[in-house]
Amino acid sequence: MDFTQAAGLIYTELANWTRTGIRYVPKVAVAILIIVVFAFLSRLISRWAVRGFDRFSNNLSIINLTGAILRVVIMAVGLFIALSVLNLDKAVTSLLAGAGVIALAVGFAFQDLTANFISGTMIALAHPIKVGEVVETNGYTGKVLNIKLRSIVLDNGQGQTVEIPSKDVFQKPIVNHSRIPGRRIELTAGVSYLDDLPNAQRVAVAAVSQLAFISQDRPVEFYYRNFGDNTIQFVMWFWINPATTSTPAALSEAIKAVKSAFDTNQILIVFAGHTFDLKQKLAALQGEPQPANSPVKA
Repeated sequence: MDFTQAAGLIYTELANWTRTGIRYVPKVAVAILIIVVFAFLSRLISRWAVRGFDRFSNNLSIINLTGAILRVVIMAVGLFIALSVLNLDKAVTSLLAGAGVIALAVGFAFQDLTANFISGTMIALAHPIKVGEVVETNGYTGKVLNIKLRSIVLDNGQGQTVEIPSKDVFQKPIVNHSRIPGRRIELTAGVSYLDDLPNAQRVAVAAVSQLAFISQDRPVEFYYRNFGDNTIQFVMWFWINPATTSTPAALSEAIKAVKSAFDTNQILIVFAGHTFDLKQKLAALQGEPQPANSPVKA
């Protein structure tokens, strides 16, 4: 084959390509028009969806995610239609297969990230917790500062923030301290075996009931719970409004009130291993009868 024949073959091939390209110009124009139209539709529908979804959720992360997913889905549909117009159906099939393989590979490579992403989405939709609520989960207690798709951010009340993966929050129990307008506080202590138990109960209940922050809707409860080595143990339950009084402050004031009332009425608070019960010792020295289960021996 000489140079003239080679040049002729090249010219013929280029001419065929040119004619084919000219025939494809209308299809290319239609494909470009389809992509432009779907790009416009993706922005419009995404904007409408975000505005509509904003009425049901105030989570910016999931609202923006919804808009982004809608844009990607609509643009993907437009791209596949454009490729079909160009008679590139095999390319569409290859793209779908490639997308499936990539999605599978990404899912295996980022299992934790995917789990956190899905869990964050479910938390945002189900609302088991909300921003501003005080919750306890995964061993941490604090005020919810932010609910992101990947994690939940808490203020632990000690000048620190705790960021917990969404998967752990979604899969483990959550104690929400803000859903019910009230919080029960527990105070435990013990009194001497020689004290009048009904009188000690009345004194303690009266002392705590008069505190200003005690909820009046629920009575103060007092129960004896156990015979200890050196004390008869009791527990007190009372309710407060956490919006006005913190739990540590309420418990502190209740302890001071009970201690002051017991001192006034000569009722001894006994703490095993740290308090020597002078009442029992004095009774033993005077020869008075001792309770059957008293730890003091004559």
